[in-house]
Amino acid sequence: MRIALAGFVALAVAMGIGRFAFTPILPMMLGDGVITLQRASWLASTNYVGYLVGALLCTFGPWLRRRIDLRGASDVTAWVRGGLAVTALLTAAMALPWPAGWPALRFAAGVVSAYVLLQSSGWCLTQLAAQGRPALGGVMFAGPGAGIVVSGLLGGALVSWHWRASTAWIVFALLAALLSAVVWKVFRPGPEAALAAPAASTARAPVGSPPHGNTELAVLAFAYGIAGFGYIVTATFLPVIAREAIAGSPLIDLFWPIFGGGIFCGALLSSRLPITIDRRWLLATGYSMQAIGIGIGIAWPTEVGFAVGSALLGLPFTLLTLFALQEARRIRPLTTASTMGMVTTVYALGQALGPAMVAALLARSGGDAHAAFQHSLTIAAGSLVVGAAMFAASARAWPARRAG
Repeated sequence: MRIALAGFVALAVAMGIGRFAFTPILPMMLGDGVITLQRASWLASTNYVGYLVGALLCTFGPWLRRRIDLRGASDVTAWVRGGLAVTALLTAAMALPWPAGWPALRFAAGVVSAYVLLQSSGWCLTQLAAQGRPALGGVMFAGPGAGIVVSGLLGGALVSWHWRASTAWIVFALLAALLSAVVWKVFRPGPEAALAAPAASTARAPVGSPPHGNTELAVLAFAYGIAGFGYIVTATFLPVIAREAIAGSPLIDLFWPIFGGGIFCGALLSSRLPITIDRRWLLATGYSMQAIGIGIGIAWPTEVGFAVGSALLGLPFTLLTLFALQEARRIRPLTTASTMGMVTTVYALGQALGPAMVAALLARSGGDAHAAFQHSLTIAAGSLVVGAAMFAASARAWPARRAG
């Protein structure tokens, strides 16, 4: 449990603050007049491009370490510690009155968030498996949801207190530093790392690649990229979208924490779901749930509509990642790490395209935020329906020999 909770906190810092603190702080930045909505869209995209680069670094990390002589480079825990510390520093740096430097800071924060996410979760899952407690991984993956809940509630409070965005960035940086200090001793070099070897060597892998593996992998990668594109518009602009639709509502700043609460609950449920059917059907169901959540927000832009839509969008968030990576392992059992890295890279690319689309639609609509968001959300929901159909078609065309 100590290891699972350490992973929980690390993911809360990396994702809830390093990656998604921008969402609840954005209304303050717009209110302070330090940024426009169109520029905010591009700023969000730079963060997601950074996440893409971070995923690539994790994918090619072993190859790079073999060619670069860095003391302690093979020590994952040292990199996790460094990533947590850098997350706090980059968050604090956003308080500087230096708009020209913000894209670089958000890009770097994206790189670090991806690196901490993949490295800390990989290390913790290995330790849990070695100690015979793999089910506790669900506790760890609830971290991003908890981080979003806390950052959302804190951001809403700061908005209601009329604090400036620069102060909010400092508050979030201090929170990141405090949480990192709590788990600092858990991520330390030691004999625990050696537990990974026997667990990895005795883990049972799928028998072999399916006969249509290349085609299945292409479908998986493209459809998983759609997942990144489909949710990211809401995940980036939810408080702003709500303000456009139901201005003056006292519940506006609660929809983002509701999204995080959905992620939290979904992650805990993931460890209890019996895997008795093809994961592609589960992925199709999750995509459909997210599409419905977005559609409810479009068709029913009320307090209840946004609350239900936010919960439906968040609930399958972790499940989609879990099942997609398990599918990657099934399709390419002998090259699991690189295959997971590849599909994660496509997912990150989808994320980067979402805010860029919003910026383009804002320019096309002459700055009409309502019209731009409506079009963006409609496209996002439609893409998720396409992704669900792709997984359903793949499951029908190439039935898996076993569910795992």
